[in-house]
Amino acid sequence: MISIARTDTSPLGIWWWTVDRWSLIALGLIMGFGAVLILAASPAAGERIGLDGFYLASRQIAYLTLAAAVMFGVSLLTPLWVRRMAVVGFGGGLLMLALTLVVGAEINGAHRWIHLAGVSVQPSEFVKPFFAVTCAWMFAAQREEQAIPGNAIAIALLASVAALLLLQPDLGQTVVVAAVWGVQFFVAGLPLIWVVGLGLSAIGLLVGAYFLLPHVADRIDTFFNPAAGDRYQVNRSLEAFERGGLLGQGPGEGTVKATLPDAHSDFIFAVAGEELGAVACLIIVGLFAFIVLRGFSRLLQEDNLFVLLAATGLLTQFGLQAMINMGSSLHLMPTKGMTLPFISYGGSSLLALALGMGMVLALTRRRVDRGERL
Repeated sequence: MISIARTDTSPLGIWWWTVDRWSLIALGLIMGFGAVLILAASPAAGERIGLDGFYLASRQIAYLTLAAAVMFGVSLLTPLWVRRMAVVGFGGGLLMLALTLVVGAEINGAHRWIHLAGVSVQPSEFVKPFFAVTCAWMFAAQREEQAIPGNAIAIALLASVAALLLLQPDLGQTVVVAAVWGVQFFVAGLPLIWVVGLGLSAIGLLVGAYFLLPHVADRIDTFFNPAAGDRYQVNRSLEAFERGGLLGQGPGEGTVKATLPDAHSDFIFAVAGEELGAVACLIIVGLFAFIVLRGFSRLLQEDNLFVLLAATGLLTQFGLQAMINMGSSLHLMPTKGMTLPFISYGGSSLLALALGMGMVLALTRRRVDRGERL
């Protein structure tokens, strides 16, 4: 076993003694669950679309390995370099988001994917973490440097991202981005009158989406009225949880995944319910909760506003995405095509989440020089 002395001043030694190792362990356990579940769920999905049984699983495990490397590399950065990377990444992501409307592939009536060097990329996944950090910089600049209209710039950035997402259309990602932005603005010192105004605006936008976007209306109607639409996947998902009971049928022994189209992606939590059982599902929920709460506990000692806002936004995004995916699988909210972090199939989602959590690990590292220029 490799040991690193406290006196080791190499970049790796400094990283090891300053990074949150408990969060690292929890993230590693979630990735482990992801590897097990993708091996169980993907063969049936691959066979349905004419692929080799373990084609999807092998791709996902390769992406998991790459994601772990990306997360480690980003966690080595200082807050200053996290901010620089986020600004550049946000600019590139925004450009790709716009390109999806022009040259993006149309899938189920939506333009969310773009092909780069033979690989399909979903730009919205990468925009989310970079957007959170960029807006954190703007909110912090508003309070620390009065000459910079940070709030106005952050509002303009939100409007730009939301407009591009709604044109795809992708209401779910828009809600997540807006919610993260709202949490950051609140933590940065949002006046009460703004809280009321933004809350009413959000309600108005959701009502407008219901009347203007047919697929949104269909999902909401189906959620409240089972006879209003197709609930096949939701019903099969609930059946999987019922069959699993407390301890599950055993890895690879589930049967619902053979008839659940999105068992390897949006409904992979149902596969966990059937094959690993309710106890394992509660452990997965606990791991997500631990990472978010552990991150916030580290921020209680943070005196740099940019670091506080950036990490708060990234942790909120991580927890909210997990909650939406698991809630949809359990029919606690209308279905939304959103991945379960580090568990669902999807290269774009994996790498974007690795970037986001890598930035969280970098921002929550113990820094001796709290006066570091940011």
